[in-house]
Amino acid sequence: MRKLYRVWIPTLIVAFAAVAASAQSFRVQCPTSTITHPDPGNTGVNNAEPPYIGPTQFNAPATGVPAGTSGDFVTPVTGTVNGAIKCQQISGGDGYSTMADGNQLFMFSFGPLSGLADIAAGMPGTEFPYIFNDVYPGKVPGNMAPNPVIVRGDPASTDGATTGASPWPSSSTGSAFDPTFAWNGAVGLTPEVTTVVNVANLMEGPVNATTAPGATVPGCPTTAAAATAAGENIANVVTAWTDAPLGLQVGAAIVISNVLAEGPTPTPAGYSGNWTISCISTGLGLSPDGFSEGAFQYVDTTAGLASDTGNDTAASVSTAPAVDGHVDPRQIMDVGPMNGNIPGPLFAFDEDDEFFLTLTNVGMIMRPDLFEQHTVHFHGYPNASSFYDGVPDASVAINIGASFTYYYLAPDAGTYFWHCHITPPEHLQMGMVGQLYVRPRQDRVPEGGSLYTSLGYQNGMSEPASNPLVDPRTVCNTATDILCSATMPATTNSATRAVTGSLCSSPTTASGSNLKPDYVYNDGDGSTCYDVVYPMQMHGFDPNFHFVGMTFNPELFADMNDKYFLLNGRSYPDTVAPGPQATVSSDGTMHYSQPLPAIVNIPAGGKASLRLVNLSVAEYFTLQSLGIPMHEVGFNAKLLRDQDGNNIEFYTNSITLGGGESLDVILDASDDGCSAYLGTGCSTKLYPAGTTFYLYTSNLNMLSNDAENFGGMMTEVHICNSVSSDTYGNVCN
Repeated sequence: MRKLYRVWIPTLIVAFAAVAASAQSFRVQCPTSTITHPDPGNTGVNNAEPPYIGPTQFNAPATGVPAGTSGDFVTPVTGTVNGAIKCQQISGGDGYSTMADGNQLFMFSFGPLSGLADIAAGMPGTEFPYIFNDVYPGKVPGNMAPNPVIVRGDPASTDGATTGASPWPSSSTGSAFDPTFAWNGAVGLTPEVTTVVNVANLMEGPVNATTAPGATVPGCPTTAAAATAAGENIANVVTAWTDAPLGLQVGAAIVISNVLAEGPTPTPAGYSGNWTISCISTGLGLSPDGFSEGAFQYVDTTAGLASDTGNDTAASVSTAPAVDGHVDPRQIMDVGPMNGNIPGPLFAFDEDDEFFLTLTNVGMIMRPDLFEQHTVHFHGYPNASSFYDGVPDASVAINIGASFTYYYLAPDAGTYFWHCHITPPEHLQMGMVGQLYVRPRQDRVPEGGSLYTSLGYQNGMSEPASNPLVDPRTVCNTATDILCSATMPATTNSATRAVTGSLCSSPTTASGSNLKPDYVYNDGDGSTCYDVVYPMQMHGFDPNFHFVGMTFNPELFADMNDKYFLLNGRSYPDTVAPGPQATVSSDGTMHYSQPLPAIVNIPAGGKASLRLVNLSVAEYFTLQSLGIPMHEVGFNAKLLRDQDGNNIEFYTNSITLGGGESLDVILDASDDGCSAYLGTGCSTKLYPAGTTFYLYTSNLNMLSNDAENFGGMMTEVHICNSVSSDTYGNVCN
């Protein structure tokens, strides 16, 4: 009868798992390597962006070559892989935001569940695997002291945020903000023990008629001679017979733990610890107590350990704790509910990247009657599979208590946006909107490299000797493809990749700045160069609709009328308050509700990329800049260039966007924007350091915060001697 429990234990485990799964099924996913981005040596190659020196190389397919080998045209050639792996986790739920007149609005909203410190600092929360998979409290700087466990409201709680904008204290140098919370890993991620098996018999040394009569270990050394041939000392070889298959391979790390068996008989001293499997039996062997069981061996550091046989439970063996996507739901439910942002967490990744985005539906505290599903839809994005498109008709919707990981490959640079596609008019108005942008390969061209030549590499015009094969995924030939996303310039040119410390207006000369200019698109001529970048989402809120949405009343879509007009979720003057804006929610805890300001700091003589999107369901929006010209270079994530390679970009002082449109403009405070009619040096006269300009809507009714005048869709543009970084959170010196 002593073996009957082996039948019942798996049954009970399955039954318990079914009960647990019905409560929640949170998971995250961030692999360190994939088929497209392999890391055979586990060296962390996908934790950084490699320079772009030519197209990714694949070995040509060969007849009879099996998949997964070097000739299947799927596995790339080592050393030629472009891009990396990026990951992010977000929550779908609810929250509150604070308008510029002090009114708090209830929202359906997305919130951050990874990259928390970066998002609070005004940066994208998209992280490399080594950052995303960093278990809390993680690798924070030595002068930081986060709570031993992540707490409700973080990062605002740990930062000591107070209601209103810019809750961070200034640093002692006055040059930056010093938030206390500095961790960017995935909330809830925790090491998991995936396998635990009972060890029925345990012994060290040779297995023979004297030590264990009748016992066998097929395929493993049981004599001194066999152990010596395997490079082992039989006196240190431990053999363990298990009740169930271990499911591991030779070389796997295991943990032997002490247990108390019938009798009670404890595990003999010396066995517990961390070991490495040296042999797995090739079939069922015979255990010392006469049962057919699987077996494995490892080499102990101590010889002469006592055997434990015949007690049915000698020890337990488990896998070493490992990060594999398993999460602690308590952490997610501490941070996710009521932690919504407007706009939703910012995404940013690079062409050729693989992006793994996990959406976790934590439910809505203020509307427990709603069993709302949520999705993520990348609006206008060239997604390869409808399964990950977020439209519930052709994809999946995520229920409360569940997680789903979307997969994207980044094929085309540009400015995009994303939103929930469940009852879109309602969920967009209530705040379930966000922004993303894809950086071009041109950003990764080595300093001083030819932009025209590098664009020719990806377009298949010519290839370097180191990467001679064309990558058909990136080829752009206007003669055969009218939808080319990166047309070659009409004429060759000598534009080169800007060097660190320079400005776009002088890309080969380092001026002492810490910035490195980048590009909006793969232009091949430097025409989309910028020095600083500011993603900016235009949106509107109808407070009546939000109140009705919170109070269990039917929502009248025909009556929707925005009263708050927002840039990055804020109205003026909150748009120019640095740092994240915090709101106390109905849980009594501070949350960073509006992390993105809308201040535009431009170094003197520099250029600022404005990545503009309109996600309003009720309004067209117009933005104008009087003083600094707008250089429009892209529309709906496409470079403004015709199929013959002629740039059709233009300068203007205002732009208008409808709902669901994006636009790339560059605020040009360099000579490039004025020298044609005022001559060289004009920028120092028109845009000297210390001056302020305004970016605002020309719709006068939108320059108010509901009934309060002098607000609305407006922000400031500051000309600085220098800036501390290239995006929000920077300091204007």
